[in-house]
Amino acid sequence: MQKALLFINGVPPDTLPSTEGYDLIACSDGAFHYLKENGFPLEQLDFISGDFDSHHGSDDEIYEEKFICTPDQERTDFQKSLEILREKGVATVDVFGGSGGEMDHFLGNLHVAFLFKDSMKITFFDEFASYFFAPSHLLLENVKGKMISLYPFPVTQSVSTQGLQWTLNGENLDITKRIGTRNLAVEDTVTIDFKAGALVVFLEH
Repeated sequence: MQKALLFINGVPPDTLPSTEGYDLIACSDGAFHYLKENGFPLEQLDFISGDFDSHHGSDDEIYEEKFICTPDQERTDFQKSLEILREKGVATVDVFGGSGGEMDHFLGNLHVAFLFKDSMKITFFDEFASYFFAPSHLLLENVKGKMISLYPFPVTQSVSTQGLQWTLNGENLDITKRIGTRNLAVEDTVTIDFKAGALVVFLEH
């Protein structure tokens, strides 16, 4: 199964990640600008996807063969990039630029990740944490002292945890009633289990 690195048009990472270990590297058209401005080796990009409403400059001719125009306004550039990656056999995607800035974009990105959660392992990274839709059984290691938040999307049933300061024992989380943010890992190993629904886990760096 292939692994991809994807940059989208949120707040750029403070430090660009290493490209080692990835089979494919891609970006949305808006993210192309901050990659260029921060000295990212653009020749390593496998494709640049989007409707190009954010694209400008003279790089069109240099990287023209890497542009994949996807003008459908019913889907975001993030969703269209994931669709291309899935068609290429990618099962794991690390995403940078998914949060910050206009918060409706952040919520929209979570929605898109939800649509793909059963076919791709998508992990977002920002300056504070990594976050992802958890499988029904999740094991986290070497996390003692880190902040861990559990966010139902919108309801998660029968959540049980081990290794957190505030333990859950088969309890339900509901975005309108009870969520599980700002918990703390008190052991090196944390387990999170749930029986139904969807759960976003935020793990502090």
